[in-house]
Amino acid sequence: MDNSEIFPHIDHTLLRATATESEISTLCEEALKFGTASVCIPASYVKLAKEKFPSLKICTVIGFPLGYSTTSVKCFEARNAIENGADEIDMVINLGWVKDNKFHEVEREIAEVKTACGNKILKVIIETCYLTENEKITLCKCVTNAKADFIKTSTGFGTAGANIEDIRLFKKHIGENVKIKAAGGVKTKADLEMFLNEGCERIGTSSAVKLLAEENNVD
Repeated sequence: MDNSEIFPHIDHTLLRATATESEISTLCEEALKFGTASVCIPASYVKLAKEKFPSLKICTVIGFPLGYSTTSVKCFEARNAIENGADEIDMVINLGWVKDNKFHEVEREIAEVKTACGNKILKVIIETCYLTENEKITLCKCVTNAKADFIKTSTGFGTAGANIEDIRLFKKHIGENVKIKAAGGVKTKADLEMFLNEGCERIGTSSAVKLLAEENNVD
């Protein structure tokens, strides 16, 4: 797969707690240079990034990385991020509700956050490393019913990231209007190609741009 086919599917990501303004600016410059789908950055940097790079698609995370903020807080986070210039929102579900079998609450929360996002893209992180197969299947239905735009595997802060078996499971159980984002542990070109060939529309990774640029000897 040619690199030019891969870059448009990459959410070029920097969510490290110690990320600096300079690092965020470099991330944005790389995203524009290589034509990634977006940058995925902390909410505190969204306004800065949008002002400096107005043509760049900016994604941020809410309820991140543990997911147990209240629904009202997640909705506020989403609206605030969009007011600051975010084009896409990646939210983390309440995993405690999943373990308590409160899937109706999970679905309701996703729907409320989607309403808060309006016409902006909402990706729902279900953190697969903590879930049973049945929980993953039920969450595919929740994400679909709540009319979110994407289901996303992982935060990258859990005990494991994306794996191909989960992508195949998602494909069987999500609605036709829901896309898939793989994230966490995607570090090689072979990984990127594998997930894209399996049907992922987006891949969240901090390493793809460096990896692919070095392969082409691009400075």
